[in-house]
Amino acid sequence: MPEKILKSVFGYDTFRPGQSEVVQALLANDHTLAVMPTGSGKSLCFQIPALLKGGLSIVVSPLVALMEDQVATLKLVGVPADTINSTRPREINVATWKRAASGATRLLYLSPERLMTPRMLDALSRLPITLFAIDEAHCLSRWGPSFRPDYETLNRLREYFPHVPIAALTATADKATQDDIVRKLFGGTGQCFVSGFDRPNIRLSVAMRNNARQQLLDVLNVHPAESGIVYCLSRAKTEKMAQFLCDQGFHALAYHAGMDSQTRTRNQDTFMTADHGVIMVATIAFGMGIDKPDVRFVCHTDMPGSVEAYYQEIGRAGRDGKPATAHMIYGLDDLRMRRQFIDQEDNDGDHKRREHKRLDALVSYCEAPQCRRAALLKYFGDELDDPEGCGNCDICLDPPQMVDGTHAAQRLLSVCVQTGQIFGQSHLIDILRGANTEKIRSNGHDNLAAYGRGSDLDKNTWRSIVRQMVATNLLRLDITGYGGLALTEKAHDLIKNKQTFSYRQDIIKSPRSHDETRNKRSRSQHTKPDNLNPDQIALLVQLKDKRTELARKRNVPAYIVFSDRSLEDMARQQPRDETEFSHIHGVGAAKLKNFAGEFLDIIAARSL
Repeated sequence: MPEKILKSVFGYDTFRPGQSEVVQALLANDHTLAVMPTGSGKSLCFQIPALLKGGLSIVVSPLVALMEDQVATLKLVGVPADTINSTRPREINVATWKRAASGATRLLYLSPERLMTPRMLDALSRLPITLFAIDEAHCLSRWGPSFRPDYETLNRLREYFPHVPIAALTATADKATQDDIVRKLFGGTGQCFVSGFDRPNIRLSVAMRNNARQQLLDVLNVHPAESGIVYCLSRAKTEKMAQFLCDQGFHALAYHAGMDSQTRTRNQDTFMTADHGVIMVATIAFGMGIDKPDVRFVCHTDMPGSVEAYYQEIGRAGRDGKPATAHMIYGLDDLRMRRQFIDQEDNDGDHKRREHKRLDALVSYCEAPQCRRAALLKYFGDELDDPEGCGNCDICLDPPQMVDGTHAAQRLLSVCVQTGQIFGQSHLIDILRGANTEKIRSNGHDNLAAYGRGSDLDKNTWRSIVRQMVATNLLRLDITGYGGLALTEKAHDLIKNKQTFSYRQDIIKSPRSHDETRNKRSRSQHTKPDNLNPDQIALLVQLKDKRTELARKRNVPAYIVFSDRSLEDMARQQPRDETEFSHIHGVGAAKLKNFAGEFLDIIAARSL
């Protein structure tokens, strides 16, 4: 029975929503696609069927670090799992293969490149393969933003193993991507389970760029001594931002593809194994498969490439279910650069059009006048349970003021036309505000009828109007040049008074003008366990120290030994013997045997 394995091996009393249905489908030998939010336990959906089916199950994973972590996690709960990958010496890989071929291994983790070689496929065809599990399955779809050609070769698995069920798992797949995965991997058959996309514990916020470094510090100061990820667009910015945070007293590390592999690996290991307080400043090279449960914040200092990329990146926060923050800082220059990146890609026109549409959707999310979570979920075909909003995004917590900007927008469109629709926002705003610049004088723009007619609004307000006009398709950015603005067809209706324009009023807050009560509440949510008294918290500190010691001995991240929830459960219940210890969340037979004694000793000594 799946429930028996769930408890005896993994130490969990019940399945999370969506897990049981996927497990049952795979046990019935159906090809199965599971689209589940990050942190919802996708791995158990194939690990339990693999144990019940017997034989050898093959797990396809995109990253060595993810494979190594999952293997270490399974070994600690007593499951014979292993991986063959390029970072291991050849003799280790050979020994691993011999164990798998002898039947001693139940789950073998491989990269798609290694799996789909003729030699490996031929060798596996002689073994009792009972299941294939494809993690991060969105990578095999050209409809998705993270397409990897080596993943697409997995569509041949059905030819080599026609009677073996395939599990495809992802947190990031819209309807088009889901259909593409089912068609390619399953031949159009099989079952599809979508468990929703909402991560209600993550507080969502977006801010226009004003002083990016200070804006970032405002977020980090609410999360003292907590782990987080800061995403930057370029390698150079990553290095500079990491140094800036170090200068401000944070423990920050850089990570990007241009670093030597030894430094990159060392920084990732430090981040993954630290109990708290390490900030990874990274490009998108860091992320997929990062399963650290206590990441309390993910900050974007630049706009991501798409809604899917954004969703996947913020999904690294709060995987333990506790409150976390996802904050994005962006400006109009981000949008221009993202458009350039798409047009410079070596892809066909259809792909570029899809990417531009994806970017349009992200801009709409950034400029959403109502609940941000509702906008995010709508993109994936999901919706909020509460039509009033989520209560945990910046818009729900501090609703923006909407202002009638029809007349201001018409003035902006007028000056855009009068200057030939080739200049960027800064110059157009200077004209409207009547600035005396060399560029204005040399072009004779101080003689325009529109000159000085926008002096009633400050620069930040005009920037906000421009940004929101681009977001609502009233203005088009020249992405091949220097960010020149031109009118769209929709803009002509506004000029003719056939439609109106309202904009969200941006309020730039200094860190000291933030609601101190809200900050204190947020901080207490993040740093204190629920329902523990002072004595229990003191015990929890000792239990965490023991966990760190055991993790270092085994060279694994601390959360693989026990999750924070398990330790909090121990501190709360204070079990006196192995029978009581077995009822702790996350304690299966192997962990009961290997760890109960040391933790029980600490608990007993504390209670004396």
